[in-house]
Amino acid sequence: MQDIIRQFSELGGAFISAPEVLQKKFNGIKAFIFDWDGVFNNGQKTAGTGSPFSEVDSMGTNLLRFSHYLKTRQLPVAAIISGEKNESAISFSERESFHYSFFKTPHKIDALEFICKKQSITPSEVAYVFDDVLDLSIARVCGLRLLVRHKSNILFEAYCRKNNLADYITASDGSNYAVRELSELLIGLNGNFDETISHRSNYSETYNDYLQLRKAIKTELFSVKDGSIQALSPF
Repeated sequence: MQDIIRQFSELGGAFISAPEVLQKKFNGIKAFIFDWDGVFNNGQKTAGTGSPFSEVDSMGTNLLRFSHYLKTRQLPVAAIISGEKNESAISFSERESFHYSFFKTPHKIDALEFICKKQSITPSEVAYVFDDVLDLSIARVCGLRLLVRHKSNILFEAYCRKNNLADYITASDGSNYAVRELSELLIGLNGNFDETISHRSNYSETYNDYLQLRKAIKTELFSVKDGSIQALSPF
């Protein structure tokens, strides 16, 4: 583990929680939840369009979920919670067979509580990847908090450090594959990076078993309307 800590520290990542604590928290995780804007991208949008994602980050989420499956033989819950309506986020969620995709969700804690109830898990079993103020309601209660760094958010990053709202802060920002950085860090802490890559690159029987389970997931779409969470049809 020391080599992993060294590599990510040299990259510029910040271990706010001690790596041993980070690893212990990760061992109890059953769900990976991601914010969208500023996490998978730089957060920029123009009228009528959504913010994009990269295949680099996409592969990262797949490898992370497979690493978890290799260790537990269970598929972790995966979800995106966005404050805005974003067709790219919906498309990504469906393509990658995430369990849930929320949009137009102003109070993100509501989505977390909804997911926990449906999946019979607790917030302490959730890893959350986030980047800004509207994410803090989840960061305050979830088990593992992974903050995507923006060079401009100097005081916000300091606030998260001071108030124990992050366990790790990325070296990369959202436009430079922060999700991939976090995915590889967690796989490394999981102790099976080489095994994960070997199975995936060889399209092994074990990977195919995982993939069939993943493909069986039908992404559920939700938004908040009139103060309540409502299921929606795909675009």
